[in-house]
Amino acid sequence: MFTTSLFLTAAGVGLAIAAPVGPMGMLCIRRTLTGGPRAGLAIGFGIATGDAAYGLIAALGLVGISQFMLAYNRPLHLLAGLFLLYLGLRALLQKPPADAADGNGSGDGKLAQAGRAGAMRAYASSLLLTLTNPQTVIMFAALFTTLAPRGAFSPAIVLTTVGSVFCGSIAWWCFLVMVVSLARHAIGSRLRLMIDRVVGFTLAAFGVVEIRRAL
Repeated sequence: MFTTSLFLTAAGVGLAIAAPVGPMGMLCIRRTLTGGPRAGLAIGFGIATGDAAYGLIAALGLVGISQFMLAYNRPLHLLAGLFLLYLGLRALLQKPPADAADGNGSGDGKLAQAGRAGAMRAYASSLLLTLTNPQTVIMFAALFTTLAPRGAFSPAIVLTTVGSVFCGSIAWWCFLVMVVSLARHAIGSRLRLMIDRVVGFTLAAFGVVEIRRAL
């Protein structure tokens, strides 16, 4: 049964999970700076969708799927590490567009034309990257054990909790994208390039850490 307290508690958990600035946060910041709020929101929705998928697996008790994901823990960490390393190196080596500094110029027109395709790619990449962290199943299993009384895992509780976690996560990503978008046109191209390089280095460092965890 839907309750306000359950919704708020689960939404708070989703917000707390999303809020720490890790590799996905860095990726969201970079895509918002380079591609605009649509690209940043696509990253956020991809992350929240991946978290919701793992939350649903934990809530429904799909032991076979969770055990399969955990059994391939190392290959998934390796895949995530290589992907993060690729994204980091790409950010470090990619040259900014010549018109990136124009707040309302042709650069924004080009971004608008390719916005939908870029947003879909951003969504897919963040979703796949989120799904390479199977430990999320364990975290959500603990969450459901805490929120729901023993034996009370009704479909309503499952849907309410998963949906609330998704809403809490999305709330954080919308806030982050809004803040970065407001600052996007206020910073110069040189500072934007510097931020891009810092984010690229950080993503690459996270990728190396993930690769080491897999070895």
